[in-house]
Amino acid sequence: MAGQAMSMHPDIAELREKYELAAESPTGKAVAGLTFLTGLYLAISPWVVGFNGFTTLTVNNLVVGIALAMLALGFASAYGHTHGIAWVTPVIGIWTIISVWVVSGQVATAATIWSNVVTGVIALLLGLGAASAVRAWGR
Repeated sequence: MAGQAMSMHPDIAELREKYELAAESPTGKAVAGLTFLTGLYLAISPWVVGFNGFTTLTVNNLVVGIALAMLALGFASAYGHTHGIAWVTPVIGIWTIISVWVVSGQVATAATIWSNVVTGVIALLLGLGAASAVRAWGR
């Protein structure tokens, strides 16, 4: 009961409304949409780029890409409730950049490095944009 009463507190309701307004802005929609597309690309990148023979990196990109796309869907549909995990997106971007050298096996080729580093940088920048929206609208 206490948690339910807290979620209805006027300050919390006001903050959620601000976050929802941020998500409905053209910038918020662009960040969520581009983050979703980045996650989808990451998930299918082993087959697009042609490194699906590297099982560990293929599974990594598939799982992390799906997670990123799901985060983006959460941001797009209920940012007022999901803004607290916006910090995960830049972490996923950093992981995507370094995963080529961290996952097991000899997976660091020109194709895997370019694909993951560029995709990771995009995810990192989009994540920082989503996180900055939290700070800008949370005031």
